[in-house]
Amino acid sequence: MRIFLVGFMGSGKTYTGKGLAQLLDLSFIDLDDYIEEKEGMTIKSVFNNKGEAYFRELERNCLHEMTQFEAGIISCGGGTPCFFDNMKWINQNGFSIYLKAAPILLTQRLLPEMDHRPVLKGHNEKSLENFITQKLQERTVFYEMASVIIEQDQLQEDILVHLQNHIKNIIGH
Repeated sequence: MRIFLVGFMGSGKTYTGKGLAQLLDLSFIDLDDYIEEKEGMTIKSVFNNKGEAYFRELERNCLHEMTQFEAGIISCGGGTPCFFDNMKWINQNGFSIYLKAAPILLTQRLLPEMDHRPVLKGHNEKSLENFITQKLQERTVFYEMASVIIEQDQLQEDILVHLQNHIKNIIGH
């Protein structure tokens, strides 16, 4: 079974995905890493050199390539579910989990990473929280299409144990 992790950047998709993959003895794929390897440049460079429209099409194409993997944990980019019919496609081709986090938590996590995240360029702490709040309002409708929603008020380890038990019940491991 393919398990897709969705949520805003900084919600812990990569961290949770790696831990969950280890607990369930499944492979882990970070869609952004997959895109970078396929394109031969960083996500930031793709945005800067080819634009967001090009990136979103590339992202969709790479997402669809995930059907080559029978099982695994796939961490999607924060915007992945929000373009084309990606969230519908995700739900048709696997099981989706939304890692939900409040804007204040996301701001705290993203402040140290702003140089590596092209869409955060030029923000300070206050404008970053406002940006996150606005983007979450736009994206929540897509994120909440996920099969399961996990609130980020728990410790990461607690989330992993909770998800492991939930997934084992679903896939019968």
